[in-house]
Amino acid sequence: MRVDVRPTKKLRGDKPMNLTEALGPIIDALCADSVDLSRLRVVCDWIQYRNNFRDVVDLRQILPPTGTRSTGDLEVAVDLRRCGEEALAAQVADMLREFNDPASSGRHYLEDWTATSASRIWDFNALYWRELGIWEESTGQQYEQALPGGQSDARNAKAARDLIGELFQVWDSLAERNSLPDELYVVELGVGNGIQAKTWLDEFVAMDRALGRDYYRRLHYLMCDYSEHVLALARANVADHIQHVSSFALDATAPTTALGFLRYKVFLAYISNVYDNLPTDEVARIGDHTYYTQARAYLADQDARRIAAGLDVDPTAVTVLADKLLRLGPNLLTEVHPAQFPDVESAAGFWRQVWGALRLEERYVPLRGLDLYQVAPGVSGEMLRPFLEQDGDIRMHVSNGALASFADTLPILHPYGRLQCHDLFVTETQQYGNGFRGPGKYDGSIVNWVNGPLLQHLGSRKGFDVRFAPFAHRPGTNILTLTAQVRD
Repeated sequence: MRVDVRPTKKLRGDKPMNLTEALGPIIDALCADSVDLSRLRVVCDWIQYRNNFRDVVDLRQILPPTGTRSTGDLEVAVDLRRCGEEALAAQVADMLREFNDPASSGRHYLEDWTATSASRIWDFNALYWRELGIWEESTGQQYEQALPGGQSDARNAKAARDLIGELFQVWDSLAERNSLPDELYVVELGVGNGIQAKTWLDEFVAMDRALGRDYYRRLHYLMCDYSEHVLALARANVADHIQHVSSFALDATAPTTALGFLRYKVFLAYISNVYDNLPTDEVARIGDHTYYTQARAYLADQDARRIAAGLDVDPTAVTVLADKLLRLGPNLLTEVHPAQFPDVESAAGFWRQVWGALRLEERYVPLRGLDLYQVAPGVSGEMLRPFLEQDGDIRMHVSNGALASFADTLPILHPYGRLQCHDLFVTETQQYGNGFRGPGKYDGSIVNWVNGPLLQHLGSRKGFDVRFAPFAHRPGTNILTLTAQVRD
């Protein structure tokens, strides 16, 4: 049996965690069971997201590689943050019993095994952005209030001034050589409620007037978002600049489907807190083999029964109703099932209950070959090899959606343009070995830290220099700033 404790920083400091107290009941329960301890690995994380898809203890099967006689290994995943909240020995015993007799678990599954990036949790994520207005009305708060500090770092006026100043320097240099285009394009992907766009445009006007550049007259600011509701809010917030603003509803993973006409024209592609909300797989190196995670979303039996009791339906009907919610949305759900949902408020309440209770069961499936795995459109899984074949075992995000978005945004940049992104980034692959990086739940959406080394590697392949720096305008934040520009 191997025990891997990842949050090593929690073992020291003013209030160090008592690891023996946390792990003792788990190890005792495992030793008391007939499970083959030689096939077992215990992985301990500290799940910093209080809302997440994990139980305190989970069991994951490691399927054997094709052609081997092994029956596969098992991984016990432990959340050390919540170890003191549960009767762990009993929970481990129940977990092992349910593994040997899956029918006894009573879990209510929303899907069959699938790649994590294709799980139904992403359908919930899409529903959140598509029906954000209904969710906000149900919770009584706007989505920005779920962010640390209650607002996005993107609305920082000093950050906007610094960025605009750098942009003016580029334009001044091109103007001196008579090389500045008549139309100056700036694109924001994931515009949110438009407050950042308003902040940026207000600062742009003030600086343009103070410096006498007359760049505002030539500016075209393109606001892009998946959600029509969000775009409507954004348009209202930038009403003072509406003659210079256009809005586009688009999929952030494929921006050129709507913005292909801007190829080589955009001087700034600005992105904030978008990449961490895009679908991702996870891959792992365990022993001498490479795996990817499969997942299936489920509701625990006690949660399904609690939700069902409020609707006066059988617990098995809860997943059926959840499926209809995802396909129809809360408005149409009231029309199809008026007895259970007499109004949109009740449908939204059901949505929130299911989302709050939703969990992910995971397993490791051998990758037959990295060349057969597609990271993003046109990007082979071979690019993962140098990261997976470093020393030791590792499990990391592929950040498929972020890589797809990044690769599809670079072609619209002017040769002197840049992509700037504020987000949660892993900057060294080793960071996956010392902390939990998602998925967590932010309000009704999903958050995963983004695999920065993969973005750097992909950018380098395409001739771009990709750098990370701390977000300079809020000390202590986990947010980093990625900048990508054509390599000199």
